[in-house]
Formats: sequence, structure tokens, C-alpha cells
Amino acid sequence: MLLQRVLTAIVLLMVLLGALMAPSPWPLIAVLVVLAGCALWEWLRLSLTPTWQPAAPWVAVFTSVVMCWLVWTWMPSTVALPAASRLIHPWFMPVTVVAWAVLALPQVLQGHTADRRFPALMSLFGVLAIVSAWGALVLLFVEFGAWCLVSLMALIWFADIAAYFTGRAFGRHKLAPAVSPGKTWEGAIGGVLAAAVWTTATALVPGSFGAILAQQWSLPIVFALASFLAAISIIGDLFESLLKRRAGVKDSSRLLPGHGGVYDRIDALLPVAPVAIMLTGIIFQ
Repeated sequence: MLLQRVLTAIVLLMVLLGALMAPSPWPLIAVLVVLAGCALWEWLRLSLTPTWQPAAPWVAVFTSVVMCWLVWTWMPSTVALPAASRLIHPWFMPVTVVAWAVLALPQVLQGHTADRRFPALMSLFGVLAIVSAWGALVLLFVEFGAWCLVSLMALIWFADIAAYFTGRAFGRHKLAPAVSPGKTWEGAIGGVLAAAVWTTATALVPGSFGAILAQQWSLPIVFALASFLAAISIIGDLFESLLKRRAGVKDSSRLLPGHGGVYDRIDALLPVAPVAIMLTGIIFQ
């Protein structure tokens, strides 16, 4: 099992690094479309009732085609890049952020895991959340470069890793016992602090996500914003755990041997990406 996880991680890392280092943005955009389509299929398998689950792959494929069309019309290879806001309507991101606050957070706090609740609404929310996150990542990469994208993802990695070790060492108070019994408040605080320190420290490195924030705000505010992003990454993680418990499954799928599904790997990123792109200010230019 460990060998399988390591081999899968190596392959994924090689694909991601190859796409990030390519001279054209198209390889990474293609990778993001594939990942988004797979994650949406997995989300819909968790949110839809068994009767409607056969529709999940068709919805995912259609949404992926729409994403390809959006980016193709936005960024043709023969012309200069247009304004960032033309990829997705400027208000698409704020609507998604509100949806996370109104639809996901209350359900995580309530912790009802017995059965699938509001399947149609949760499935529509899945389309909105994943398309928004995809659009935000594409914009961050095209507008600010690979290091910005990697440093943002590292914020989430630091939050996740630090939360795990802090929780194991000091965890006493359960964060959401009905949804994810292993997570603690101590672990969450440790993860948030680690992510905030990472982002603030890299604010001194040109091209990083922290440096982009520091162009608009002071370092203490950058620290606070990074803390907020790390906190909402926990909501994304807990919400997927809630969907899986309602569906009675351990992983969103088995697409990634040893790792579960794509959604399992990017759950924390989904609520963070739309907020991150809004903080850069480019979608309203």
C-alpha cells in the first residue's frame, strides 16, 4: 500500500512539474481540466442519490467540455492574453464563496451524516465549486506564473501537514467529531499558523502568492489573510468528509491508487482558490 502511494505520488508530481515548466500554459490547463472533470464526477457520485448517479459522468464530461470552450475562447494561442475577467464572469467567484458559507459551512457544523441531504442542490453546488476553483487556478497561473500557483498550494499542504502532527502531539478537543473524528481544534490551530507563517515568509520572494498579497497589504494583514485561507481549507476538507459519510464510502473514488480519488486530494483547495483569486484583485479589473 505504501509503495503504491509513493509511486502514484511520484507520477502525479512528474506530470504536474512537467505541465508547470512547459513553455506554453496549455499543458497545465489541460491537466487542470482533467482533474476538475474527475473531481466533479466523484463529487456527484457522493451527492446524487443512487437513481441519478448514472448521470454523474455525463455531467462531468459536459462540464469539462464547457471549461475547454471557455479557456479556448479566452486565450487563443495566436493573440495576446485578454483581461483576466473574461474567462469567467467577475461575480462567479463571489457567488461561489457565498455558496460555501451558506451551503457547506452550516452542514459541517450540524454534522448530519445519516443520509444524502439536498442531493440536487449539493450537486449543483459541486459544479459551481469545481468550475470556480478551476477558473481561479487557471487565472493565477496565467496571470502570475507557476511559483504563485505552487506557493498557494503549499499553503494548503503546510496547513494539512502541520494540522496532522500538531493534532497527534497536542490534540485534545475534537473539531467536528460527527464528520471527522480525527481532527482536533489544536491541530487546526497548528495548521493555520503554519500556513500563515509560510505565506508571510514567502512574501519576500518575488512571484509568490504571499508577495502578490504584500503588494496590496502590510505583512500583518498578509498573515491574517493566509490564516483565513488556511481556515477555510479545513471547511473544504470537512465538507468532503461529510459527503463521504453520507454516501457510506471511505474514498471519493479509486482513480489514484493508494490515494483514493482526485476530490480526496483537492478538497481543501476548492474553497480556497476562489477567495485567493479575489484577494489578488484581478477579476474585477
